[in-house]
Amino acid sequence: MKKSISKLIQFILFPAIGIFIIYQLYKDQNAEEILQALRNDVDYMWIVLSILIGLLSHLSRAIRWQMLIEPIEKKPGLVNTFCAVMTGYLANLVFPRMGEVSRCGVLSKYERLSFTRVVGTVVAERLTDLFMLLLIIIAVLTLQFDFIGGFLMRTLKLDSFSEILLSPIFYAIILLSLVGMFLVKRYAKQYKALMFLKNLMSKFTEGLSSIRKIKNKPAFIFHTLLIWFLYFLMIYVCFYSLPATSSLGINAGITILLTGSLGMIAPVQGGIGAWHFMVIATLKLYGIPAEDGGVFALVVHAAQNLMIIVAGLIAFGLLPILNRSHHAKKSPLATNS
Repeated sequence: MKKSISKLIQFILFPAIGIFIIYQLYKDQNAEEILQALRNDVDYMWIVLSILIGLLSHLSRAIRWQMLIEPIEKKPGLVNTFCAVMTGYLANLVFPRMGEVSRCGVLSKYERLSFTRVVGTVVAERLTDLFMLLLIIIAVLTLQFDFIGGFLMRTLKLDSFSEILLSPIFYAIILLSLVGMFLVKRYAKQYKALMFLKNLMSKFTEGLSSIRKIKNKPAFIFHTLLIWFLYFLMIYVCFYSLPATSSLGINAGITILLTGSLGMIAPVQGGIGAWHFMVIATLKLYGIPAEDGGVFALVVHAAQNLMIIVAGLIAFGLLPILNRSHHAKKSPLATNS
């Protein structure tokens, strides 16, 4: 019963919230003007280029995932790994966060790998991406310190970042976090909730261990940087698709990469609503009117999700064809790497 309610919330409530946010963002805009802009103002050549860059980033992610799996299992085929990645993204459009489990299940099925071990590598992936996101935050604050910093100071009503570092609340949060980690380890067996947290922490440890065992660390670092560079390019090239955003530079692209990534963390299918809000709000900081920002957000988000749907469905359909004999002898195509 609880699982059914949880699925109902994920499948109905979260998308409804996302759609409500979309409604609030666009309710004051003229629908005819938006359609006119979509027909006449958007240069879709740049959108197609962004889609191709997106596919390349997913291929790079598949190669990086292979590197994580290889030390603890046999190396999976690149075709199967890429198809698993795309079906995972497709699953995320149905149930938020379901994609991680789905792609692990798909790959372990067709490559005959340990599902538990494969899940551990995804934890390692997420840790790596979290580290990259932190680097992007630092980059944004460094490159746009006066611009973003001033905005944050006005929003938080602080005179300087030193107020945060000198605040006892800042250190109290750190202390409470450390105490919390100790209590979880010490008393986890007595409480189910704590046991869950302990298992979660052990998965993080397992994920870190997986990263340490990688055979070709320079290649792993290269693909990690490449993935996020391609994510940036996906946004940056789309600036040229609209006259209103064509003058935006690299700094704006990095900032939108950050805010858009934060929007995608929201537990809603495809980040709908949350992603649009973050991107439109960021574009406003750069002087882009809400109307133009709304068109930009609609086009970019729709294009990337269309790519995931099409590529995900193709991958889902190809997997059983390429692996007809995976129960007996694996297809040569499936083991191609």
